[in-house]
Amino acid sequence: MRIGLDAMGGDFAPKVAILGAVLAQKELSEQDRIVLFGNKDVIIEHLNSNGASVDDFDIVDAREVIDMHDKPIRAIQNKPNSSIAIGFNYLKEGKIDTFASAGNTGVMLVGTMYSVGVLEGIIRPCLAALLPKQNGGLTVLVDVGVNPDAKPEQIYQFGVLGSFYAKYALNVENPKVGLLNIGEEDEKGNVQSQAAIQLMKGSKDFNFVGNAEPMEIFNDNFDVIVCDGFVGNLIMKHTEAFAKIMVKGGIINDFIKNCNYEIYGGLPLLGANGVVIIGHGVSNERAIKTIIIQSKTIYNSNINEHIDKVLKNRI
Repeated sequence: MRIGLDAMGGDFAPKVAILGAVLAQKELSEQDRIVLFGNKDVIIEHLNSNGASVDDFDIVDAREVIDMHDKPIRAIQNKPNSSIAIGFNYLKEGKIDTFASAGNTGVMLVGTMYSVGVLEGIIRPCLAALLPKQNGGLTVLVDVGVNPDAKPEQIYQFGVLGSFYAKYALNVENPKVGLLNIGEEDEKGNVQSQAAIQLMKGSKDFNFVGNAEPMEIFNDNFDVIVCDGFVGNLIMKHTEAFAKIMVKGGIINDFIKNCNYEIYGGLPLLGANGVVIIGHGVSNERAIKTIIIQSKTIYNSNINEHIDKVLKNRI
């Protein structure tokens, strides 16, 4: 398969992005090929400086760069020769099987919508994060950023998308799905959550087990917890900040170690009509390597085919 990577995306690109690609290439099979998008001269220079063979990679020259301050729609329209814009064109045309970047999240979302779009029946795609459980395992938290004002119908679909991600990409049998709320009773929460739970109760599309209070994100009662992107993003960033404080204070255990985003790579954009991974802006080479491996795992899970089948039959 052909795994696309924006070599110019991220706070420490291109150096870190290319080093991460070099590390990942050593773990991939001969049938896999990493395609790097960015300034060709710069990419070759960094490959050489890391002792990597240029022949082990495909390089697509892209001279324009989109930074974190660019407005998403204008960036895609005004910088057609950027690494993200060209990368999405390759994904749309089937020249690569996946595309990942640690660059501007908003531009990645717009690029997805302008190129491959979303699966039929999906209202909006969503981002899924992985958070550790105290006793091992992972909780899928979705959405964590791109839908800050999600409607109940969207939140229902997050349950579908998160459940299929847990089942096919993480190998969780019959994932237990919960709705993030301030209490376990159905009547708890705001208007949004009260409407969402009425849609989710008795769903045949996923195994809904009820409301999940924030403390339950880290236990075994749920495998997938859904919420709007505003709340999800706050939880994800709060968890990262808390873990850093613990490490700085010398409190380190397996749970704290597993809060490190580097372990999980990037955030898959579930519901996109293609495999799109968005990395953390501060991703280091270890995180970039994991993003590339993660891209292959998600692609091989055929998750979109499973989601598409359910949506066409039921939603």
